[in-house]
Amino acid sequence: MHLADYSRLDATALADAIRRKETTAAEAQRCAREAAAALNPQLNAIIELFDAPLAHEAQGPFGGVPFLIKDLVLQAEGVRCQAGSRLFGAGLPAPADSALMARFRRAGFATLGRTHTPEFGFNATTESAFGGATRNPWTPAHSTGGSSGGSAAAVAAGIVPVAHANDGGGSIRIPAAACGLVGLKPSRGRVSAGPGYGLPLMGLGIEGVVCRTVRDAAGALDAMHGPELGDPFLMAPPAQPYAQAIGAPPRRLRIAVTTQFPGTQPAARACVEAVEATAAVLADLGHVVEWDTPAYAHEAFLAATRTFWSSFLAAGVAGVAQALQITVDQALAQVQACTRATAEHGLRLSALDLELALMQMNAVSREVAPFFARHDILLSPTMRTPPVALGVLDQDDAARDAQGFFDHLFDYAACTPLANLTGQPAISLPLAMAGDLPIGVQCMAPMGDEATLLQLAAQLEQAMPWSARRPALHAAA
Repeated sequence: MHLADYSRLDATALADAIRRKETTAAEAQRCAREAAAALNPQLNAIIELFDAPLAHEAQGPFGGVPFLIKDLVLQAEGVRCQAGSRLFGAGLPAPADSALMARFRRAGFATLGRTHTPEFGFNATTESAFGGATRNPWTPAHSTGGSSGGSAAAVAAGIVPVAHANDGGGSIRIPAAACGLVGLKPSRGRVSAGPGYGLPLMGLGIEGVVCRTVRDAAGALDAMHGPELGDPFLMAPPAQPYAQAIGAPPRRLRIAVTTQFPGTQPAARACVEAVEATAAVLADLGHVVEWDTPAYAHEAFLAATRTFWSSFLAAGVAGVAQALQITVDQALAQVQACTRATAEHGLRLSALDLELALMQMNAVSREVAPFFARHDILLSPTMRTPPVALGVLDQDDAARDAQGFFDHLFDYAACTPLANLTGQPAISLPLAMAGDLPIGVQCMAPMGDEATLLQLAAQLEQAMPWSARRPALHAAA
């Protein structure tokens, strides 16, 4: 198999080619390694390539397809985790697979390595004092988004067709938008984070993948979803596999459109135009399209989100300190300035603060829910602006305190975090360009309705195709 041929195939097509013996898993993995050798020095997307792929079931639906895991939350037995931080040193090998890693193995994904993430995933860019900056394959001076930017850069550049990602405020959808990919954040509870977590980030954190096609997003969700023993609650299973559901168009949907969420700055003109163009296409497809914005208490939303992130970072730093047998102060001295300030804020929080944040989370979710009783989908920009230049979102800026960095970060990531707080599914689709930079458009659905979301995404993929677009740094070149 030639590298150019390999890099044009999505995971579904590549798995089919391997099953039909048109190529072999070994050839596909050789191509992935060749692409990584050629492109990773320029992109800095992959932190580690393994000597051999991790064990997997060759007969799984994605048997032999090259794959990468993000270096955050997910655990693979014997594989180091460093979470984008100097604090971990050489890394802590995982004692066992997390449930999702076991599902990736059963699906047949051939895991070849780990991808970069910002420190503890607490940024909307993938830059860290530990790993340096991951560069966008479209324009290397720009950010890949975060915190799954390493995975997104590797997929966009054709190194692998799909890669693991996770999302606590937009960390699947923002990199997907910045790198011209499909990024689905499933509903809370759809994909297990066990056994290490019940509700990561108090339910804001969700596991998933980034990929290039809607059918890969659907097939990957088929492989990922479902409860594990001990999970805090059960999500109703889909009526049929997602990969089958996208074979039919969606019903006539009631689609609300907005370009500005409550309390946020207006979106850049390129992002507004991308939403307007998408809305026009959806109307032509027969959907009921109207401009409407969910109303909720923005300050309560921000306060709850800040408390959850602060407590998550505090617990993360304290947990690593315990594992390394050092003091929390010694651990704090090794993390970046904004991580440290936010974790220190988290260490000062009380049980009452966390209880109040949970109440705010509930109140905002109850405010938003009636909007999705009136509308099937909310269409919006994924990002308020096109991808920023590297260095704009500096997690090691000592001039910013915890509040200052949080405000700076969530001013940029203005459109994605609501779905994390409410738990609803949302997907970013690469439906536009601003010069050489991709623009993502986000669709958000009611809780548990990934099927409708994916059907609509597949319809848009046909009406506004993006497969012919390719970044400047790409394996096919």
